[in-house]
Amino acid sequence: MKALLRIVGLVAAAGLAACEPIDVDLGGGGGAGGAFSRGFVFVRGDSASSRNVFAVDDNGDPNSPLQLTTQGGAYYPTVSRNGRSVAFIRRAGSVHELQVVPTTGQGQPSTVFSSTSTSACSGCTNFRYPTFSPNGQAIVFTLDRGNATQLARVNADGSGFQLLPNSGNYYFGSTSFTPDGLGLIAAGSRYSRSEFELLLHVNLANGLANVVANVQGSDGAQVILSRVAVSPDGSKVAFDARTSSGSRIYVGTIDGQQQIFDITQVTGRVGVTDSYPSWRGNAEIGFLSDDGGSDNIYRVSASSVRGSGNVVLVVPKAMEPFYGG
Repeated sequence: MKALLRIVGLVAAAGLAACEPIDVDLGGGGGAGGAFSRGFVFVRGDSASSRNVFAVDDNGDPNSPLQLTTQGGAYYPTVSRNGRSVAFIRRAGSVHELQVVPTTGQGQPSTVFSSTSTSACSGCTNFRYPTFSPNGQAIVFTLDRGNATQLARVNADGSGFQLLPNSGNYYFGSTSFTPDGLGLIAAGSRYSRSEFELLLHVNLANGLANVVANVQGSDGAQVILSRVAVSPDGSKVAFDARTSSGSRIYVGTIDGQQQIFDITQVTGRVGVTDSYPSWRGNAEIGFLSDDGGSDNIYRVSASSVRGSGNVVLVVPKAMEPFYGG
């Protein structure tokens, strides 16, 4: 009976109005999401003040996630590769903070860096898109400073804050570390703070950014929307992009010189918004979709072409999901 109730709950959340096949991934047992080691972190909340971070382990119950924060104002959660910490942005009025919280559900969030730290970054605001280094010791995030958009790096304990040089005067979006921890693949633009036509490789040692792909025209892509994610082995990059009929998840191949080619559309439902991709290993992508009428987390093979893969519902009712651990 318990298994049946879980199936009904997930199916109801998805709506199952889509025409492409949708399976249901039941996961394992474990109340309150189970003890977290690997899985999805995400945001729930109907208003800015009620937005909090939740987690569901791969072996946990997706209908009963573990709540990690209670203070509200949470955006853009990301989990470290060891699965022990979540970094996220907290917004409280005009104050933006980069915070971390343990995935045990038993600790309080701590502030790594705040927009009120005027001595370190006067005029810095609009924090977004944090990402952990592969060893979990540093976090890179995007911020605005005056009319400029810059990348910032800070140690996870709050020490060593620095703004990366922006010699190309790019607008930066989401970033993702390369496996060696020495560089980033970033969404970027020469023209817009919110719509990104370029993929950039950023050298963390000197901040030098080089264009490694222009996504416009790549299998229907127009501009990158919310996230860039490098696969754990560094061979692929996933991102979401607007098309003429909704938004899709795309995957490109990264060569030895960090150039990106063979960009292919993975999801393909017309009129559907697919966004926030992250890697579940090197062969599968988790992503957010409103297919079925609400925002749920699904997974699909990274080798799927234009919706040919089997889409599996993983977690209902979630925003800004990220997979890790």
